Amino acid sequence: MLFRNWLSLTGLLLAISSFFALALLLALDLFAHHSNPYMGIIAYVMAPGVLVAGVALMLFGQWLFHRHERRAVPNEKPYALVIDLSRGRDRKGLAIFIASSVLFLLITAIGSNRAYHYTESVTFCGEACHEPMKPEFVTYQHSPHAKIACSECHVGPGATYYIKSKVNGVRQLYCTLTAHYERPIKPPLKHLRPAQETCEQCHWPQRFIGNLDRAYPHFLNDETNSFFAVRLLLKVGGGDPTHGPVGGIHWHMNLANKIEYISSVDSKLDIPWVRLTDASGHVAEYRTPDFKDDPAKYPKRVMDCMDCHNRPAHHFRSPNDATDLAMASGLIDRSLPWIKSNVVSALISSYGSETEALTSIERKLKANYSQTPQITSLVSAVQRIYQENFFPVMHADWRSYPNNIGHKDWPGCFRCHDGKHKTADGLQTIKASDCNACHVILAQGNGSQLEQLHPEGQPFFHVDSDYSGFSCTECHTGAFPKE
Repeated sequence: MLFRNWLSLTGLLLAISSFFALALLLALDLFAHHSNPYMGIIAYVMAPGVLVAGVALMLFGQWLFHRHERRAVPNEKPYALVIDLSRGRDRKGLAIFIASSVLFLLITAIGSNRAYHYTESVTFCGEACHEPMKPEFVTYQHSPHAKIACSECHVGPGATYYIKSKVNGVRQLYCTLTAHYERPIKPPLKHLRPAQETCEQCHWPQRFIGNLDRAYPHFLNDETNSFFAVRLLLKVGGGDPTHGPVGGIHWHMNLANKIEYISSVDSKLDIPWVRLTDASGHVAEYRTPDFKDDPAKYPKRVMDCMDCHNRPAHHFRSPNDATDLAMASGLIDRSLPWIKSNVVSALISSYGSETEALTSIERKLKANYSQTPQITSLVSAVQRIYQENFFPVMHADWRSYPNNIGHKDWPGCFRCHDGKHKTADGLQTIKASDCNACHVILAQGNGSQLEQLHPEGQPFFHVDSDYSGFSCTECHTGAFPKE
């Protein structure tokens, strides 16, 4: 009785095809080499939704059929779907229905497969939820990991992460549809996955890096945009004695040691307690003078790559660094008076939207440099800096996401190497980093000063004020210095 009308049969076909799609999607996801976080949206929201719609259509068709029966004229034979294969018309109609059903199921299978692979793509991760994911998507495109799929790092192996990724995919769909999400989106620091599950799938922790030669160009906020560069020999070193001497920055990744720490805030910028267990089993605990609580009350994290390399694929450049890079690359003419100061000022102004920001940046630059022949390219370069690093709708920029590499704009290394972390007896201290502890200053200054290399290193000198060994972040903010 249920399928005595074409409407109910269509609903049946829809329900069967959605169930077929659901089974196919689950099979694809279960046997894939890694989990897909957004497959939950299709497999657990869309496919079941179509299945319910098909069942509803079946019931609606049956209701219409019974309604027609009740309204039928007495002694009139009620309409019923009868397929008589002895009639050519019925054979033709049934053949068309079967062929259409097979074609529909084939299209469903192909579409499900394509949908699965599309939800794995970077385009889907970055653009499907356009507004909330825009900052991460744009900065990812300019990162060293721009060729790595999002799911390679953001989805873990095993059943636990599989279930979490499905639930999270559905939750993200709900949050996007209801616009109920944080601005800016906070990194999952409380549930940060170990580097063994992410970084070390591609990067070899036993690799010996040694020393790396790096030069950092800067321009001052004065009328002539004075040039000042620092050339360093970074002591990256290594942490595995079988591949090179253990030392340098990567000493922290010494496979024989275990470093644990407590962070008193979600951003992990304040680390009041550290415990080192060396290869012989000796344990040393260090704490700052203000931390007098029982460490057992706090969760502890084992230090790994992500504690320093915490922005490997989503780095928001500060206004100073982005402008320095553009000036060093020739995208911004360094000969323009006060250009460094004016560009940084335009970038850090408060804007309500990207459109407002781009319009305001153009207006400010043209007000100061309207007679400059390259004004069009200047405006374009500064607007591009803004579009790649500032996202006013999501309140996302360099201030929202600390970068723990280095120590200029954020505490970074000085979270532990500040000279304040001591053992209970006060006899041992985590060494306070001086300028030659992790790198050798080969040259600094400008012009001929950069040609005078000092292989043994030289003391750091500050370009426009005395430097007395305090933390860089006491003055540096990523924009204008603190007053």
